[in-house]
Amino acid sequence: MADLERPERLQIMLTADELMALENWRFEKRMPSRSAAVRELLRRGLASDGFLAAGQGTKSQEFGVLAPEVDGRRPNGGTAE
Repeated sequence: MADLERPERLQIMLTADELMALENWRFEKRMPSRSAAVRELLRRGLASDGFLAAGQGTKSQEFGVLAPEVDGRRPNGGTAE
């Protein structure tokens, strides 16, 4: 097998609404693939400010792409834009 430029694989599970949001963003930004779109969103997220560290005992299911806002804040610690 040929050497891959990105040999690490990351698998995530999305709801239908989360996938639709990703696809809509991808096409709006003219990204060539889902993988490229996810990498760009990760790059932007890691470069951003205003997010708190996850609290101890926080569950994976509490981190959604389309998490509901409560008082202008997202349950995962992010701020509403």
